Amino acid sequence: MADVLILAIETATGCGGVSLTTGTRHNGKVLAEYTLQPDLTHSRRLLGLVASMMAAVGTAWSDLDGIAVSQGPGSFTGLRIGMAAAKGIAMAAGIPLVGISTLDGLAAQVPALELPLCCLLDARKQQVYAAFYRCSDEFSYRRVGDPLVLAPEALVRSIQEPTLVAGPGILACAVELAAHRLARVLPAGTIHPRAALIGFCGAEVLAAGAAGDGADLVPWYVRASEAEINLQ
Repeated sequence: MADVLILAIETATGCGGVSLTTGTRHNGKVLAEYTLQPDLTHSRRLLGLVASMMAAVGTAWSDLDGIAVSQGPGSFTGLRIGMAAAKGIAMAAGIPLVGISTLDGLAAQVPALELPLCCLLDARKQQVYAAFYRCSDEFSYRRVGDPLVLAPEALVRSIQEPTLVAGPGILACAVELAAHRLARVLPAGTIHPRAALIGFCGAEVLAAGAAGDGADLVPWYVRASEAEINLQ
């Protein structure tokens, strides 16, 4: 699977991107990656970015082996835009579509150490999305349990051993983490959602034979939307 070609889409946060990658994290290569913090919504730029990137690399739709999309958690609107675009491309090209947790994409950027890892995204409303990871036999981090949505106070209570903390969500609970003696906080700006890592993780899913047409794939919101909360 070293030559498997993946188009990846990352729109879970305001910092969105697309990429073309070959292979997995262990044997892969980034052919192209665009990352932008646009003033416009992702829907205004996304497909144009994809077309521009593929033209720059000289890649045709028929060359692609699969599509990978950041599945969440993250911005409800951003996730819907990315998912709709990924499904449309996969259906038109007749290729597999896989969804990858946004937090798993963050964890894939951190070199695996003996310390457990906690990845964070800002969930707004004084909360963060969090997922916990431990080093696997493949010298990479594997998630332990489903992602959570937590207040900063609850997050630090859940860190009960020396733990690396990474991701842009650090800024939403910087005070609480700074006061926690077991949190080993990485610089917030160094780890952010990247389409290329979604692509590498997607290639691993393809290699495991776990990909499908993505018809039933839905965003992973983790918490209820504002509309659902108001209805309740």
